[in-house]
Amino acid sequence: SPCVFSTAAQQRSTGDECGPEDPHDEPKHPLSDCALEHKAIKLEEQVRDLTERYRKALADSENVRRRTQKFVEDAKLFGIQSFCRDLVEVADILEKTAESAAGEAEPSNPNPALKKIYEGLSLIEAKLQSVFAKHGLQKMNPVGGRYDPYDHEIVCHVPAEGMQPGTIALVTQDGYKLHGRTIRHALVGVAVESQE
Repeated sequence: SPCVFSTAAQQRSTGDECGPEDPHDEPKHPLSDCALEHKAIKLEEQVRDLTERYRKALADSENVRRRTQKFVEDAKLFGIQSFCRDLVEVADILEKTAESAAGEAEPSNPNPALKKIYEGLSLIEAKLQSVFAKHGLQKMNPVGGRYDPYDHEIVCHVPAEGMQPGTIALVTQDGYKLHGRTIRHALVGVAVESQE
């Protein structure tokens, strides 16, 4: 029993020796209050600087994310742009052929085969225009509207008879827009004042 007590006393005295009052644990060159304040100010400046850099990095990454998302959305919408340009040329040929067949399939011409061909071409043309509309491709109808260099290309000037100068009097080739973006300019004739 006395041994146990002496061991506990030794541990307490050994623990006391390792306590904070031990001169061996104190730093050899203690920092003064001024130096600690200076160090704290430097650390606060570093925290502010790093926080500002972090905010800028977050803003930059958000901008990159938005730009990338817009790029992907545009690619989805306008990825078929080149294909549409080629397809509208086919639509032009189909329209001209249907007009030609309509001229030949007049009531004075009793050829029923020609009438059937015209009806078939008309159905194909209507279906093609509905497919265009489904995918956001629209034919422009600029006759009577104002000339817009972003949508139209002037190929001739027409005397303004009953039209205001600067308005579109005729269309020689249809223009098309894909989701509001012009993919083919309409070739137009613009009304001008006749000079007498």
